[in-house]
Amino acid sequence: MLNGGLVSIKEALNSLKPTEQKVAKYILEHPEQVVNISVQKLAELAGVSEATIVRLARSLNLKGYQELKLRIAADLATKPKYDTSSYQEIQIDGSIRSLIDSISHNNMQSIQDTMTVLSQADVGRAIEALSGARKINVFGVGASAVIAEDFKQKLTRINRWCETGFDFNSAATLAANMTEQDVVFGISYSGQTADIIDALQIAKANGAKVVSLTKFGSNPVADAAHIRLFTSSLEKSIRSGAMASRIAQLNVIDILYVGIASKDYDESIQSLERTRQAVSKAKRNG
Repeated sequence: MLNGGLVSIKEALNSLKPTEQKVAKYILEHPEQVVNISVQKLAELAGVSEATIVRLARSLNLKGYQELKLRIAADLATKPKYDTSSYQEIQIDGSIRSLIDSISHNNMQSIQDTMTVLSQADVGRAIEALSGARKINVFGVGASAVIAEDFKQKLTRINRWCETGFDFNSAATLAANMTEQDVVFGISYSGQTADIIDALQIAKANGAKVVSLTKFGSNPVADAAHIRLFTSSLEKSIRSGAMASRIAQLNVIDILYVGIASKDYDESIQSLERTRQAVSKAKRNG
């Protein structure tokens, strides 16, 4: 089922142009009305041009207004499941039970919302590109470095050549030696990390294919990529946002990893077993 229209609008709201924001806010305030009216009527009610509505749909990576309406209609049909207002504020002085419930709920909500903005086609393209790469470089700074290191560890275990860059110097050094046979994977939840943007441009200039993982919407990291993957995390709290966004990113990494491993399943299993035995032997000898 097509869905994720309301999640996509909320995620992208701050990155939209002013006129697009105007119609986006109208849609969020009147979703039930929007699914039943024409683009001409929506333009009239929101006080924008029809072209603005078309541009909004494209900014959301949709084909047009009709697809946007279909996705909103699906959201409304499953409102309890896709109600993005259901993120819970974390009460630091609350009970242990409320802490367990709110953190777990927000993490699950973030993954669920990510499923609505993560393109199946782009995931497939990313898996193909990463599977066929001579070398994979993964760049992430700060909290995103944890995600990058997790991906490297997984890829190394299935015998993929993977390096990581956690700051501009290390990332730029790796990027400078990339070729058209390689893939660079830039991770930045905000999509605004300057070190990542600059390093991706170096790799891109050398012919490497660029894959990005950012929050949904237009941002410099995603704009630099050939293949753009998105996550969603709509909590209002900065503290909870940092946690749930990480969970959503790790979920996407797991999807990519299994997709890559499945491309040559038998060899991947053998590589996993070889690394398991090597680590086990080292522990015994130690």
